[in-house]
Amino acid sequence: MDRVAKLALEKAVVIFSKSTCCMCHAIKRLFYEQGVSPMIHELDEDTRGKEMELALMRLGSSRAVPAVFIGGKFVGTADTVMTLHLNGSLKKLLKDAGAIWL
Repeated sequence: MDRVAKLALEKAVVIFSKSTCCMCHAIKRLFYEQGVSPMIHELDEDTRGKEMELALMRLGSSRAVPAVFIGGKFVGTADTVMTLHLNGSLKKLLKDAGAIWL
């Protein structure tokens, strides 16, 4: 869990992902389209990926990926991020974290 917490603070937006996950791809694309350049950690390409995946599941989500952190805080997985995007509050979170300026 310490490693996940440390990595989550590397940038304004950090996404833990798997390179073969279609929902991960969709979430990464959503952030790119918002003008955000997130830090991406592909768990299936990391030697400690399984350990980090278990730590992410302990945060309370039913799925480990995609796990999105904004401003160092766990926001949620794809469902939560899409809900925030659709209700307009994702942009405010991104602005507050310094990920976007407009």
